[in-house]
Amino acid sequence: MADANDFSIARLNATQADFDARLDALLAWDSVSDAGVTQVVAEILQAVKSRGDDAVVEYTNRLDRRQASSMAELTLAPELLQQALEDISPEQRQALEVAAERVRRYHERQHQASWRYTEADGTVLGQQITAMERVGLYVPGGKASYPSSVLMNAIPAKVAGVDELIMVVPAPDGELSSMVLAAAAIAGVDRVVTIGGAQAVAALAFGTESIPKVDKIVGPGNIYVATAKRAVYGQVDIDMIAGPSEILVICDGQTDPEWIAMDLFSQAEHDEQAQSILVSPDADFLVQVEQAMARLLPDLQRSKIARESLAKRGALIKVVDMDQALVVSNRIAPEHLELSVADPESLLPKVRHAGAIFMGRYTPEALGDYCAGPNHVLPTSGTARFSSPLGVYDFQKRSSIIMCSPQGADVLARTASVLARSEDLEAHARSAELRMLESKQD
Repeated sequence: MADANDFSIARLNATQADFDARLDALLAWDSVSDAGVTQVVAEILQAVKSRGDDAVVEYTNRLDRRQASSMAELTLAPELLQQALEDISPEQRQALEVAAERVRRYHERQHQASWRYTEADGTVLGQQITAMERVGLYVPGGKASYPSSVLMNAIPAKVAGVDELIMVVPAPDGELSSMVLAAAAIAGVDRVVTIGGAQAVAALAFGTESIPKVDKIVGPGNIYVATAKRAVYGQVDIDMIAGPSEILVICDGQTDPEWIAMDLFSQAEHDEQAQSILVSPDADFLVQVEQAMARLLPDLQRSKIARESLAKRGALIKVVDMDQALVVSNRIAPEHLELSVADPESLLPKVRHAGAIFMGRYTPEALGDYCAGPNHVLPTSGTARFSSPLGVYDFQKRSSIIMCSPQGADVLARTASVLARSEDLEAHARSAELRMLESKQD
């Protein structure tokens, strides 16, 4: 039986003088890769940009231990996706289909439609909503199997109306996950190419002889993938530069301590940089949760990873009351926020910054990762202050519509003329003035 000394987790008190400094240190995370990674990625991007398919095949063979002679050998036939769907167990297929239907149903409510209105003088103003033409989806491969990420990235794109969705997934030593391929079949992925790393990002961003250039690249990857996505932004759009997974739980002290311990573990087991924080006004409850964590941690399959995550970036934070808890939460702007309290609705209006909000004692973050319906691609590292979960709107573009009537042009031209001449842009002014009704009469 383990005791509390077998693992460590920071204890903070929001009323102490050094709290701000300690919290800043706890939250610090550098999303910028080192110079060595940046140089390697730059070389790969340039090689793919200049040599296309040949460079992609070369890097794939070298880094993923493949023996392909062409891109055709790295591209999966559509029937292989359907075969994967048949090969997985009935329970796995049902779980994927249930999750996909819930994700699709939720995201259909996000679909934005074009709109316009007509002013009194006949001028028409509005906005035309169109889907992106082609999107690239990066999926980790090999032993890492994340079929849920396929659903969360592909389904909103398809709901938005994206014409073609190209999925890239590395297959080191030729190893592929049947669950990932089955998820791609269910989500409606159009093409799957078994490449990964910076070379896959480059192929999607620049286009090659075999892979057309996409409009946007979404999906998680390692530091080389993240660095490549950052480098090609501007050539194409990207979803985000994602940091480590994180959870913040606000609890009133009345939830089962073991439930909360496992909720914290659900993020800590991701990787050593993941962050799990519990905030509560109940000092005794914080102790109970710490004891539960010590008791449960040894039996966790990924206990070594979780232990290091908790020691490096985890924390139990004592606050005065729920108001202070929300102040702390809004400062952290967590990716996942659990409101494990009796009346979560009363706290919700005070939540300013959070990627996803899980309300009540019976709503663990893990349900949102897989099948609740809302997207699990969320802003991390405090970026919830200014960004939002991935959604249908991320795959749609908005174009303004302006159609002036003769009377409307006359009115607007008078204003535009004054403003244009104040900026010394004569052609702008004269272009507008030519539309004035009195100008035509002259």
